[in-house]
Amino acid sequence: MRRAVVLLSGGLDSATVAAVAKDEGYAVSALSVRYGQRHAAELDAARAVAEQLGIEDHRIVDIGLGSLGGSALTDAALDVPKNAIGAAGIPITYVPARNTVFLALALGHAEVIGAQDIFFGANALDYSGYPDCRPAFREAFEALANVATKAVDDPSIRYRVLAPLMDLTKAEIIRLGTRLGVDYGQTHSCYDPSGALACGACDSCLLRKKGFEEAGVPDPTRYA
Repeated sequence: MRRAVVLLSGGLDSATVAAVAKDEGYAVSALSVRYGQRHAAELDAARAVAEQLGIEDHRIVDIGLGSLGGSALTDAALDVPKNAIGAAGIPITYVPARNTVFLALALGHAEVIGAQDIFFGANALDYSGYPDCRPAFREAFEALANVATKAVDDPSIRYRVLAPLMDLTKAEIIRLGTRLGVDYGQTHSCYDPSGALACGACDSCLLRKKGFEEAGVPDPTRYA
């Protein structure tokens, strides 16, 4: 059985990607990251998602992106924008180089366990405009993976960075995950939760709401 590393944040997209990898017959190793995010509740969601999908190999890596600052997701002094979806420019919720760091961790893990395929939930349609969610980023990191590892000296190794949701709308993602049996009630998307309740107004919440509405699927999220 082929092995794959799946970046599992605990959100809607990453849960769907994990289900896709499972459906394609991979033995999935899920990797989550505690990086100082204000919405650390997503890590509990990641555990629940891994259990629901039958992923036995799930690990959480701790790194300190919060010490770098520059994002409302890691700096409590910065407010998470509300009802601002579609605003010009890259939003303050962008975490500098986050996906680059996460994929580097996934690549290291893949190299250790002998996996050559890495999945992550990047999406370039219904998203907040983060630069590390675009096709060009995926392609560039895949090229990097094959010149920065033992693959350089071993022609039998060829790393692939797979983003199967890249060209899907949020509604299409939800329909896909629903067909694959994802329990979206276990997932967490909100950037600024209040306890177990989602704020309902950050970019991530608004995109999630829109996706469920357009998919015609009941939204299991508990909003404040």
